[in-house]
Amino acid sequence: MALVRWGLKRQNFHPLRRRRSLLLKLTVVVISVLLFCEYFIYYLVIFQCHWPEVKTLAPGSRQEPVLKTMFLADTHLLGEIRGHWLDKLRREWQMERAFQTAVWLLQPEVVFILGDIFDEGKWSTAQAWADDVQRFQKMFRHGSHVQLKVVIGNHDIGFHYQMSKHRIKRFEKVFSSERLFSLKGVNFVMVNSVAMEGDGCSICSEAEAELREISRKLNCSREQVRGSSQCEDEQRLPSSAPVLLQHYPLYRASDANCSGEDAAPAGERNIPFKEKYDVLSQEASRKLLWWFRPRLVLSGHTHSACEVLHPGGAPEVSVPSFSWRNRNNPSFIMPDIQRIRSVQVLPPV
Repeated sequence: MALVRWGLKRQNFHPLRRRRSLLLKLTVVVISVLLFCEYFIYYLVIFQCHWPEVKTLAPGSRQEPVLKTMFLADTHLLGEIRGHWLDKLRREWQMERAFQTAVWLLQPEVVFILGDIFDEGKWSTAQAWADDVQRFQKMFRHGSHVQLKVVIGNHDIGFHYQMSKHRIKRFEKVFSSERLFSLKGVNFVMVNSVAMEGDGCSICSEAEAELREISRKLNCSREQVRGSSQCEDEQRLPSSAPVLLQHYPLYRASDANCSGEDAAPAGERNIPFKEKYDVLSQEASRKLLWWFRPRLVLSGHTHSACEVLHPGGAPEVSVPSFSWRNRNNPSFIMPDIQRIRSVQVLPPV
């Protein structure tokens, strides 16, 4: 009789044991899927990215060092007004994991973010701004071997009619007011394109004067003008045409000639761009091209990729948004840049 009772208890135990085993297996599967989809998948995808190969010069010729750069744009970190906590949690986790994985795997020397770091910088309070900055610094943390440079965007300080010296100083206190940056013989000019309105406002006038001075310094780095009186005691810069970095693209009528998986959707490419809102004005674009004769222009703002060849042969690449909130396939670009001596920088006008 005792054997029968023990057998019954043993039979009753089997279903409970099976349920526990099934629950454990299900838990392991769910955790594994979450780890893969929310962590390891970033390594799997970004591991497939490679730096472009730089052509080797002929034997005996001088090989300039290569600068590994990464460009992203329009992170649009949500603020306290328009940002739902769940949306912020999701989008910011995605950006953080993508950025941290890319920096760890690809080891860039310098990372540039081309404006619109925040979504509500144009109206955020002092406390909201401090909170947003703290989140940004956590998400885009990096080691001392990587430099992070940031360009001003309209959502960071407001459109032309919204921007103020207070907002600009607040931004520059965190991200630096540096406009000219040189590394490994490559010159980068970082433009406050929001201030390129051309209406003579005090901020615009100061911004243009600063750019003209940078243009003069770059001219002084050219061999043909180093002996002139205006270049006496001038700190020498690399004699290389600059890379122009800004948030607004230079003027183009639309994205009609843009293609590729990162370009704007086909139904949006023919929508005309509005000057001083979607792109810089034709006048401001001509000024920047004349002042700097850049070897390359990089911009953001449109949230989509585009390659344009401007008059004089200056190529421009618009970098797509890095936020999943703005597009379903956020990305970054990672060019190897070398010093180039052949492009002439002309005097400011």
